[in-house]
Amino acid sequence: MKIHPDAAVSRLDDLPNIGRSIAADLRALGIHTPADFARRVPLDLYEQLTPVMGHRHDPCVLYTFLSVAHFQKSGEKLPWWKFTDEGKRIIGSR
Repeated sequence: MKIHPDAAVSRLDDLPNIGRSIAADLRALGIHTPADFARRVPLDLYEQLTPVMGHRHDPCVLYTFLSVAHFQKSGEKLPWWKFTDEGKRIIGSR
């Protein structure tokens, strides 16, 4: 489904695939709004979570961040698992 990415998206949990838990993780990184998220790189966010949270998150969190970045660029809401291959490529290239 395509919608305008700014339409009714004012809170982190308004973003596709972002629930309370991941929104809380993002706030721990200083990200409080969708606009804050849009200025960041998904892989950097994923990697920054480890020292803040005290453990490495499952790669599906990276895939979730990629899905949000896609939504913010295109307005297309896709499930996070559609970004599994892209996420694996990104992780593999590091």
